[in-house]
Amino acid sequence: MPSMTAKKKCCKDKPRCKKCPVVLLRLSKAGCAERIDRDHYKVDKKVPKKVLKEARKR
Repeated sequence: MPSMTAKKKCCKDKPRCKKCPVVLLRLSKAGCAERIDRDHYKVDKKVPKKVLKEARKR
């Protein structure tokens, strides 16, 4: 699993970027990522497209 660091603040893009803290939190709740600490996550290599699309939705 590759590790990823969340950005400090959401950039308010539409759809959200993949390093947004909100997206990473939603992925961890969906079971596709594991939260290490406040800003660091371990993300699965193959995140289903539907799950990623739903997590990035505004």
